[in-house]
Amino acid sequence: MLWVKAIHIFGFISWLAGMFYLPRLFVYHSMADDKISIERFKLMELRLYRGIMMPSLIVTTVFGLWMVQDYAWEAYSNQYWLQAKLVLVGLLIVYHFYCGYLVGVFAKDKNTRSDIYYRWFNEVPFPILVGIIILAVVRPF
Repeated sequence: MLWVKAIHIFGFISWLAGMFYLPRLFVYHSMADDKISIERFKLMELRLYRGIMMPSLIVTTVFGLWMVQDYAWEAYSNQYWLQAKLVLVGLLIVYHFYCGYLVGVFAKDKNTRSDIYYRWFNEVPFPILVGIIILAVVRPF
């Protein structure tokens, strides 16, 4: 089971790395003026989303569900820290797919938001990450 947990953590780290970087690309893309830069950002965003973030989400989810199914749910289903953690994970999944939607918006040159919006948007996963780590390690309730 430790291998399952290790792979889950590896997937989670990779997934979050992409979730921190993709919105930063949106910041730069929204400020780009020339066609070459815009096309480069489109390619970078698509490759990051499909090549790193999506596989990492799948690995994280599959191995996380494996852990929950095998031992965690029986042991912890009545403890609120696990339920709260799963809610936060659900929020990250929603954020992930919204990022995918934004990749499509930028690919079609339909972005109407400023770089300031994307700077704030870039900060969304951090407090969720902090909450997930505290819930998983400290198990406060």
